Amino acid sequence: MIVILSSCQLQDPNKTHGIFFLENRAKELTLNSSNKNDVMKIIGNPQIKNENNKESWIYLERTLSKGKFHKLGKHILMDNNVLVLDFDKYGILTNKIFLSKEDINKIQFTKKTTINNLSKKSFVQSFLESVRQKMYSGRKR
Repeated sequence: MIVILSSCQLQDPNKTHGIFFLENRAKELTLNSSNKNDVMKIIGNPQIKNENNKESWIYLERTLSKGKFHKLGKHILMDNNVLVLDFDKYGILTNKIFLSKEDINKIQFTKKTTINNLSKKSFVQSFLESVRQKMYSGRKR
């Protein structure tokens, strides 16, 4: 028996991590009206709680797909969404920030570096390292 499928297309093999359809679920939440219980019903437990501020919940959604033949099957990032929810002391939603992949790409990071005085090597330590490098640099392998 031969079965012929007409106009049937295969779906892309996607791997999703986090909350499915995060953007649609975020639209159901209203500021100054929804509370923590509503959020738990709609989205579920938060994936990340802010350490400094327990009233800030973060949800993630990340979707990877297989690349086309010319990409040699490498994974391609389709969606990378982040939802940040802030609550007041009564548990009412006060702020809602939804960041998509395009928004995250626009974030500017500083080029400054922090000097760590604790891991600085002493004069003796750096002198001994330079002697060791000179000793072993002339070795034949």
